[in-house]
Amino acid sequence: MTLRRRLVDWALAGLFLLIPALVLRASLRHPEDLGTVDQAVLRVSAPLQAGTSWVVERLGSLWGRYIALVGVEDENAELRQDNERLRRELAAMARKAFDVEALEDVASVRRQTSADTIGARVIAASLSSSYRVVRLRLDRGADEVSVGMPVVTSQGLVGRIQAAYGRHADVLLVTDPQSSVEVVVKRTGRLGNVKGLGIRDRYACAIEWVERTSDPGAEVAVREGDELYTSGLGGAFPAGLKVGTVRKVTTRDYQMFEEVEVEPAVDLSRLRVVLVLLAPPPPPDPEAKAARRSDPAFNVRPY
Repeated sequence: MTLRRRLVDWALAGLFLLIPALVLRASLRHPEDLGTVDQAVLRVSAPLQAGTSWVVERLGSLWGRYIALVGVEDENAELRQDNERLRRELAAMARKAFDVEALEDVASVRRQTSADTIGARVIAASLSSSYRVVRLRLDRGADEVSVGMPVVTSQGLVGRIQAAYGRHADVLLVTDPQSSVEVVVKRTGRLGNVKGLGIRDRYACAIEWVERTSDPGAEVAVREGDELYTSGLGGAFPAGLKVGTVRKVTTRDYQMFEEVEVEPAVDLSRLRVVLVLLAPPPPPDPEAKAARRSDPAFNVRPY
């Protein structure tokens, strides 16, 4: 390296050291003590300081926003996880509450009936094109239930066991066209037969062979709002199970019988737990209310 190059380098280094020193000296001095050199230095360095300050502020602002956005994104991810967890916990609690309600319902039915029963959980349901339940499957198999056994809830009759195999059983609902239940009208005591209509968009049954009454003063056999219960005839179902309520009665001039539509007593879309009647309740004791004299002690009665 030549002497000239060294002198240039030393001069530049000294200049680079002198300029910051002059700027720092001028910046630290009181405005009234500024000399001509100080004023010239500040006049020259002011635009440079302003530009440098602007660049530093902008870079600092961008960095701060970036760090803030990173923190917000992490916080949002944590909040989303907490929200999803709370949703799952809420759904689980809702299912548990529904199951507890269903189990309490079955327990109340079991306490009210004297028949042998077994609880069963609904594990599957076949739906129609209109999302109506047309078939239920229970978690009870052929070793626990048999074909024809009634299936009930506290609301009333659900149907009967149609098939039992392995560990599962299928239920034929009262709304199925294959279902037939002997009923009695609570208001009038009239007997009838309720058959399922199998309508895809609603749950409905019908009473067959309800003859029209021509006498204006005679009691109406069936009217809207009448409650229907199993009559016990035929032995398929025990007496006293609510089957449904008359929804609509249609009388046509050219027909001999009335058209009676029945709404099932049980909401088939919300079944989770049911009760299967393993055997009909025992007949009432004819001597239960009769006065009965106690037997003599040691075959001797006192005078």
